[in-house]
Amino acid sequence: MSYRKLEELEDIKGKQVIVRVDWNVPMRGEVVVDDFRIRATLPTIEYLKKKGASIILVSHRNPPPHTEEEAPDDSLKAVADYFTDKFFPIVFVPDSDIQALEGKLAGIAPGDVVLIENIRRFKGEMAGDEKFGKELARLGEIFVNEAFAESHRKYASITELPKYLPGYAGFRFDEEVKELSRAFNPPRPFVFLLGGSKFETKEPFIKKYLGKADLVFVGGALANDLFKAKGLEVGISQLCENCPEVTTFLNQEKLLLPIDVIVRQGSGDRAAKKPEEIAKDDKILDAGPETILMLEKKIKDAGLIVWNGPLGQIEEEFVAGTEGLAKAIASSKGGKIIGGGDTLATIKPLGLEEKFSFISTGGGAMLQFLADGTLPGIIALEK
Repeated sequence: MSYRKLEELEDIKGKQVIVRVDWNVPMRGEVVVDDFRIRATLPTIEYLKKKGASIILVSHRNPPPHTEEEAPDDSLKAVADYFTDKFFPIVFVPDSDIQALEGKLAGIAPGDVVLIENIRRFKGEMAGDEKFGKELARLGEIFVNEAFAESHRKYASITELPKYLPGYAGFRFDEEVKELSRAFNPPRPFVFLLGGSKFETKEPFIKKYLGKADLVFVGGALANDLFKAKGLEVGISQLCENCPEVTTFLNQEKLLLPIDVIVRQGSGDRAAKKPEEIAKDDKILDAGPETILMLEKKIKDAGLIVWNGPLGQIEEEFVAGTEGLAKAIASSKGGKIIGGGDTLATIKPLGLEEKFSFISTGGGAMLQFLADGTLPGIIALEK
């Protein structure tokens, strides 16, 4: 990749540096429950701080589940408080207006770190508005992208901001690109494991890796769409809403599906069943134990394993399949690259992080990079 890297920055003492981070971390109420994405940005922030730059952090936060009557709480204040308590003091600026921010950020001292309010509260961010990107650029003199996990999106703070400021890749951003690029010329056998849902968005990745990998396993709710395409009963299981034509995948020798699944029956009881045994009132919610044993045998001698997406509906505490697969991958011999927020949240309690070659901060960004070899955020830095 031909983008500029953070270590190429010289004489930045006193310069205002806008750093795009992804601190959209899992929270329980106002408590951060997984700071992996925050910790991933620390080397870049500490480097800039040590060099005497004035640092303006830009991030987003998705609102937690709420009813239509409730106002969504998507403020980053609790994240700023967590960072201050856990690492070192930063200042949170709650304004969602560029002019107000300009006044408040004008006097930032060298080494100071400021986090502004959720960038998605600003009109123009999610539309990728060029005018807003230009306005945002007024806050700094240099731009650093340390939000690989958001760089598959054409948002103003990702793709428009670098048009008006010299742009650089942060340390973690560059590491993501280097590590994930290993999948472009992988050691064999190469195994690609995909879970989660939304077949309509994951279909290109399945197609891509059926042509590149030696084995492609599709689990999670994605497998339900393929079961249905095979003419099997799937009961009341989750299916994609705008499903593309999937029958072309069914005759692929490299494609592997679960050989057993965990369902919640109409009675409410859990049961392990073969895909051919699903009843009309069953709901498929996880991969079964025989599937995990099968995968363990398939991947134990793999040269490289890439895994993204859980095998079960983890929000309903169907985690056994995902945990079992994580343990199987951790004990395999080759390279192991994993990613996806739900995947990471599920396996964190297992304490297996050091068993994987690389853990990506990205979910959708990881998959899109693996499919396309680049991302809008990378292209913006190259320009």
